Amino acid sequence: MPKKKKIYLDYAAATPINADVLKVMKIYELEKFGNSGAIHDFGAEAKKALIESRKKIADIIHAGADEIIFTSSATEANNFALKGVFWASNAKKKHLVVSVAEHACVLASAEWLKTQGVDVTVLPVNEFGMVSSADIKKAIKKDTLLVSVMHANNEVGTINSIADIGRICREKKVLFHTDAAQTFGTLPIDVNRMSIDLLTASSHKIYGPKGVGFLYVRRGVQITPLLHGGGQEFGLRSSSVNISGVVGFAKAAEILHKNNKTENKRMTELRDFLITGVLASIEQVELGGHPNKRLPNNAHFIFTGVNSEQLVLELDKNGIAVSNGSACLSLKEEYSYVVFACGKGKKKSSEAVRFSLGKNTNKKDIEHVLVVLPKVIKKLRKLS
Repeated sequence: MPKKKKIYLDYAAATPINADVLKVMKIYELEKFGNSGAIHDFGAEAKKALIESRKKIADIIHAGADEIIFTSSATEANNFALKGVFWASNAKKKHLVVSVAEHACVLASAEWLKTQGVDVTVLPVNEFGMVSSADIKKAIKKDTLLVSVMHANNEVGTINSIADIGRICREKKVLFHTDAAQTFGTLPIDVNRMSIDLLTASSHKIYGPKGVGFLYVRRGVQITPLLHGGGQEFGLRSSSVNISGVVGFAKAAEILHKNNKTENKRMTELRDFLITGVLASIEQVELGGHPNKRLPNNAHFIFTGVNSEQLVLELDKNGIAVSNGSACLSLKEEYSYVVFACGKGKKKSSEAVRFSLGKNTNKKDIEHVLVVLPKVIKKLRKLS
């Protein structure tokens, strides 16, 4: 039996680790494996790697090295950002603004903060999943402490006007946090020019190891730790630092940032080839997200009359891996809350599928998808 062709188009959920990243990580797992808090040579080597990695990460977003706090994930970083600043405020300001299309961990943190007496405003998004800067301005009150809006949506791929939102927050003297898990290393980020006070990123979205993320905390921003203990990460995140993971994260960021212009152009061309092909070859299909202001690797569709979970499973049988929403919610939800927030209704929200491309995706892969997908859609529509 010939080996079935496998095509991975779920890079927004997880990416394969870069071979050069793995190579440098092995050094800090097998040779330079010391604890960065130790004072002997092994510890000194680990501490040096930590300092260098922190600077590499900071330079990409034009931050100071002392403003980067390494975490175990973007989820931890988002929890830290929202909960930490409200704990530090000692209830002086009790109002939080988020959008309805934020990542689940941001929305869940906001819900939990409600139980602690925080007033939460959840703003709507437009048909493309974009947050209105005007709505942000209207929502800010005298006791607003924080606004949290993601840089780009992880499902529909729409890029928000972060610089405009940041400017409004700065003018109103309100802290601004953005979840940049889908954009760090890919899109240009300047925390000073964009008036960002806190920013979240994740390693496994950029060909680095799983289990590593960071939170940028602007110097002077008051934030209370989630974890207490030995005082690592400037006293803001106690726990022995995952040196090999941090080194891998920094290496992955360095590689992606160096090549992002070329890779973004390639991804955009492949993405548009896929979008054009799908819209031309399949009837009753809608493009989800913004037609232009979208991530270079994101193509999101609503296939009328086709259940998204069934489509994902049927494509998987054909060797094509895609997603019907955020990997964090795929086992819990029957429809996409992001697509629903875009005004599509529950039925259409259960018919939405995301194709996210990556460094190993090529034109032949997309051509193969454009042959298989119409057949699968026709089959499922007939069955339904």
